[in-house]
Amino acid sequence: MNHPSGGGVPFVSKLSSVEKHIDNKGAQSSVAFIYQAKIAELLRNVTATWSKNLINHSFSITVENMKDDQNHYTCKIDLKAWQFWGKKGLKNLEVDGRRVDVFWDFRQAKFSSSPDPCSDYYVALVCEEEVVLLLGDLKNDALKRTRKKPSPAEATLLYKKEHVYGKKLFYTRAVLDESQKEHDVVIESSLSGPDDPEMWITVDGTMEIRIMNLNWRFRGNETITVNDVPVQILWDVHDWLFNSSGSSHGLFVFQPGPLDSEPNKHKNYSNNNTINEKKSKDLSQSALECYHILYAWKIE
Repeated sequence: MNHPSGGGVPFVSKLSSVEKHIDNKGAQSSVAFIYQAKIAELLRNVTATWSKNLINHSFSITVENMKDDQNHYTCKIDLKAWQFWGKKGLKNLEVDGRRVDVFWDFRQAKFSSSPDPCSDYYVALVCEEEVVLLLGDLKNDALKRTRKKPSPAEATLLYKKEHVYGKKLFYTRAVLDESQKEHDVVIESSLSGPDDPEMWITVDGTMEIRIMNLNWRFRGNETITVNDVPVQILWDVHDWLFNSSGSSHGLFVFQPGPLDSEPNKHKNYSNNNTINEKKSKDLSQSALECYHILYAWKIE
């Protein structure tokens, strides 16, 4: 189902206006995973962010402060290759008077083009004798080091937000079905030349969507199927075509699950804060309701 010229998907248009301040000269790619975990007796949003540019490579983890929306509890770790001594460590935060320990080990971590590691690492958050959030594939190593048991209230991934840079090609990894494995997603565009602007979206090497006449269909959505699971893909590439400021990005939202038939459902997603708020309240959501939000920044 498509909506030419932006009709029917107002939340994509509004969300695309978020974070316009990013400077392409810095070209800082970033990936943020927003979880919900029980910390200090409350369900809180925890954001794990990986950032990388030509100079810096870092990881930060932020725990929501329920009493102050502007000031949260944050731990930042430098991942520069020449600082091997910092690849394994421990820091602690005080969250509402409770101690939260952050353990990490990136000594053998393997990276690809994305700022976040592919394998061989862990990050563990410990609060009140329990591991409340565990990232990475070395989970046994993390439990052995922390000497704590996993929390019975397992953390839930709410959504993933990513910023990538490119000229015509943009690559990301997204969970799109019940396997919980990430699929390779490639977005390619042709905005100049003798033909009308076009865009292609492929999943695991198979072209799933081809958008012709992009000048008229710069906003819209379609539903594809990945391993028998319907996946909604929404896009807004207005700035790619009509923004001459040199700082243009396209917005893509990948949402596993059937197309929502409620006409006003999208109003809950007008910006990142309301996505955050809605997800915080929906404690019964399944893994298939996790969003992947991609900002694709076009550079010359």
